[in-house]
Amino acid sequence: MKLNVKKSILFALISALLILPDQWTKQLAVQYLSDGTSIPLIPNILYLLYVENRGAAFGILYGRQWIFYIITIVVLFSILYIVGRTPTDRRYRPLLLVSGLIFGGALGNFIDRVRQAYVVDFIYFRPIDFPVFNVADIFVTVGCFALVLLFLFYYKDDDFDFVKRRKDDH
Repeated sequence: MKLNVKKSILFALISALLILPDQWTKQLAVQYLSDGTSIPLIPNILYLLYVENRGAAFGILYGRQWIFYIITIVVLFSILYIVGRTPTDRRYRPLLLVSGLIFGGALGNFIDRVRQAYVVDFIYFRPIDFPVFNVADIFVTVGCFALVLLFLFYYKDDDFDFVKRRKDDH
C-alpha cells in the first residue's frame, strides 16, 4: 500500500486546524477564567466557567489519567490506520473529514492530559446541568455523531471492505 500524500496532508491539515482553536480557547480560559470568574454568554443558559477536568464527563474515573492515555492512544492509532487504508475516492471524503474532527478533538484533550494531567473545560450549559466541556469535546461529539449518520445513511457495509483487505490485495 502506497502512502497517499494528498490524503495525508488533507487529514493532517484538518486535524491541525482543529487543534489550534482548541488550544487557543483553553489558553484564554486559563487566562481570563481561572480566578473563578464566570461569564454569562446567555444568562441562565450558557456560561464560560473554568474547570480542571481530571476525569471524564461527570467526573467518572477521576484521577485515573493512565486510562485516558491508553484509550486515546488506541483511538488515535485506530483512526490513523483507517485513514491510511481509506481509498482516495471522492466518496470517502466525508469519512476523512469526520475522522479529522475526532482525531483533532481527541489529540487536543490528550495534549492537555500529557502537559498538565487535566483537561481545561470552560463551556457550561446550565439548563440541564451538563458537564463543563471545551472545543475539543465539541469536535469529538460532532465527529462521532456525523460518523453514525454516515454509517446509517451514506455508506453501505461493503464500502468498508478496504479496512479488512490485506496490504498486498490492492
